[in-house]
Amino acid sequence: MKQFDLIATAAFGLEGVVARELSWLGVGEKTTENGRVRFKGDFETVARANLWLRSADRVLIVLAEGKVLSFEDLFQLASSVPFEELMPADARFPVTGKSVKSTLFSVPDCQAIVKKAAVERMKRRYGLEWFPESGPLYKLEVSILNDVAVITLDTSGAGLHRRGYRKETGKAPLRETLAAGLLLISRWKKDRALVDPFCGTGTIPVEAAMIARNIAPGLKRGFDFENWPCFDRNIIGRARRDAESMIDRGTKLHISGSDIDYFAIKQAMDNAAFMGVSGDITFQKLDYASVRSPYSYGFIVTNPPYGERLGTDGEIRELYRGMGEHFKNFATWSFYVITSFGDFEKVFGRRADKKRKLYNGMLQCNLYQLFGPRPPREKATDDGKNVNVRKEDNCE
Repeated sequence: MKQFDLIATAAFGLEGVVARELSWLGVGEKTTENGRVRFKGDFETVARANLWLRSADRVLIVLAEGKVLSFEDLFQLASSVPFEELMPADARFPVTGKSVKSTLFSVPDCQAIVKKAAVERMKRRYGLEWFPESGPLYKLEVSILNDVAVITLDTSGAGLHRRGYRKETGKAPLRETLAAGLLLISRWKKDRALVDPFCGTGTIPVEAAMIARNIAPGLKRGFDFENWPCFDRNIIGRARRDAESMIDRGTKLHISGSDIDYFAIKQAMDNAAFMGVSGDITFQKLDYASVRSPYSYGFIVTNPPYGERLGTDGEIRELYRGMGEHFKNFATWSFYVITSFGDFEKVFGRRADKKRKLYNGMLQCNLYQLFGPRPPREKATDDGKNVNVRKEDNCE
């Protein structure tokens, strides 16, 4: 099967998470760059990456790459792409573009040149002067950075954050891909309790349940590549059947989400039901200060108001101060809080053990990671009974 140069795009700060996900999918050599991870694979790899990647935005096929200092350079580069091998005569092939720090700065002109090159190749193959563009969609992009152009073909269609379950969003939505990224960064495991006290429409709890159940995030949506004549639909059929068979339906989960907005909680419950995880999550209309848990150890992963779209600076300070006080009741828990509020640690009253720069859309944020102690683990005694010991007390 034909091998492609592939790119998984990602929000800045999540590239390492995407690379780790690709390793789980069996992808070997990878190169991590700003906003993307490069790798190689065939159409089966394309199908599995679209179906399984939780924190990536899109999966692209690299069609051509090279230095361009003139429009003639760009035309020759685009003309080297065998568009006719991928696209039928009725293909729709819009071209988008971007240019940063490059000689060719006119994006519309660059788009037009790539489009012209594609049409010329298609003319020679199909013997047509005009193409109806009424068939399957092939979204092309020309991206130029520091005079190096990359021409890509989007295999995903709608962004991979479009799982299908979130019909409506709250006032300050967190993308599904970023929510999954937070959870993967936290290394939360399904045998631990997880709480989101500002859950909104439930994105973090739903993504957590999907991770715990091993539900492929793309299982209930389609992708552009599925409609391409050059793609064997048996590949995605097998991948979906494999994904269905790998769902963990037995493990008991301890996931909860709460919010003060009744309508957000109602939507969160609908979102969980759509993905088949409503029985795994407890949703409640609660103020964060009323949140409790019967579990001694767990994770709080949350996206509280930042002050950008919700609340004034004074209100946000009061909120974070209250959070710091209330969550002293969760002294043995780990906290993962994403916010753009620069004084979070000072107001919360505790320094983070680790910080990670992330972007929520175009907004630069920090993920504050505050680690709790390791929970005890069970150790078998000579009489066959189990006793709890802390890892640091274990002398094995």
